[in-house]
Amino acid sequence: MHFNLVNAAQPEQDTPLAAQQHIVINNGAEVATLDPMRSQGVPESTVILNLLEGLVTTDNYGHIVAGAALEWNNVQNKVWTFTLRKEARWSDGEPVTAADFVYSWRRLASPENASHYSSYLEYAHVENASAVISGKLPPEALGIKALSKYQLQVTLNEPVPYFLAMVTHTALKPVNRKAVEQWGDKWTQPAHYVGNGAYSLSDWVINEKIVLKRNPYYWDNAHTVIEQATFLPLISTSKDVERYRQNEVDISDSALPPDMFSTLKTELGPQVRVTPYLCTFYYELNSKRPPFDDVRVREAVKLSLDRNFITSKIMGQGQVPAWGFTPPYTDGADLAVPDWFKQTQAARNQRARTLLREAGYGPAHPLTFSLLYNTSDINYKQAAAAAAMWHENLGAEVRLDNQPWKNMLEIRRKGLYDASRATWCSDYNEPSSFLNVFLSDSSANTSFYHDAAFDALMKKSLEVSDRLRPQVYQQAEQQLDADSAFVPVYYRVSARLVKPWVGGFTGKDPRDSLDIKYFYITAH
Repeated sequence: MHFNLVNAAQPEQDTPLAAQQHIVINNGAEVATLDPMRSQGVPESTVILNLLEGLVTTDNYGHIVAGAALEWNNVQNKVWTFTLRKEARWSDGEPVTAADFVYSWRRLASPENASHYSSYLEYAHVENASAVISGKLPPEALGIKALSKYQLQVTLNEPVPYFLAMVTHTALKPVNRKAVEQWGDKWTQPAHYVGNGAYSLSDWVINEKIVLKRNPYYWDNAHTVIEQATFLPLISTSKDVERYRQNEVDISDSALPPDMFSTLKTELGPQVRVTPYLCTFYYELNSKRPPFDDVRVREAVKLSLDRNFITSKIMGQGQVPAWGFTPPYTDGADLAVPDWFKQTQAARNQRARTLLREAGYGPAHPLTFSLLYNTSDINYKQAAAAAAMWHENLGAEVRLDNQPWKNMLEIRRKGLYDASRATWCSDYNEPSSFLNVFLSDSSANTSFYHDAAFDALMKKSLEVSDRLRPQVYQQAEQQLDADSAFVPVYYRVSARLVKPWVGGFTGKDPRDSLDIKYFYITAH
């Protein structure tokens, strides 16, 4: 059972604060949605984090803290009971109740809604989730029920020791039933948005800005300091830096332009904040259609990418060349480096060319595929470098396909691509948050990888002791590697510019969350 009184900014008593508590953050892209059920990416989750609050959440160090729920307990990690705060309110002043979470989770599971994140309930092993999502049982059969107005019970099929960490995720945040049913898809517009977070949606101008203002009904509003937060959708990293230098941005996006990085460190010093980030940058391979339905081709493309060049020459901000999907610094990970990763790039290239010849490719019949990426100057540089490497090392002909963020997500979901730039950032700090993506029935599995042995290992991970679970995760990573299910590139870092007057930004949250209620602006 847990108890928490304060969940907001706590500046030192003698810290002089600015008269105007406004903050401007570059979010890096125009969000595709502000509906947690529809959200797929980091830009969306960053804004929703401030509009909606789940049962539990994380603080500005990444630690799990109480959210809409004040207390919780469980029986053998299988039956979880949450007691909600009676002072929790929606932004229209109405109380947040257990029924709100029941409605929201059922909405996520409903096959009619076809949520990209419905599988998250299966990852969490919520009772009957698979049957509800497939339409075999009604949403009412989902293992969540209101015991009373303020008490909620979640029943799982299997004991999940890290379930509490999973509950912090965007998809499991509540939505306001009255707003959704009254306005349908338009409930996310500023005039209709009803949230239970520390902030309310004040303004949303597509491709220009999203403005949030303090929610006076938030249960801990007394400790919130920032009055207004503006999120900008600047795609251009150079424009991001320019606006920062002009004091029009207080916190930049997490991907600073590599060609400016050393200059920024010299000129701005401690304002450059680089931290490990629970994210893996990789190239997704569509395994359900040629040429990547052939494991030999997938392995050849994996081996012949010079990830050391990309991390050191193109990025150069502390990114670590990746050999697998789960970052090695993830809680509960104990991962071994595969043999191919220990070889020289020349040896990898030689093996890759042999594999391609075996698969029937050569000068007369070169490997040809398209590489999809979303609009960004850094993404272009990386994609162009990868295409050049594959051409030089394999004789491959790679066509670059640039699409806006929202379009790229849709193309990947429909499987209308060959290879694609991708980043997976953890939904919670545990290896399953990464590995579950490749489950055969995962709605997030846009590489369409299917392997019974991998699925069995992930099932086994729930059946073994905490001591043995890292070994099972290692076996699952080895299976992905044996199948060359994707092309690992690097484990990301968050590289931001943060003004010295922004308080509450710790740089110590491995998920790099921007929870505005922890921030404040000091006098400057």
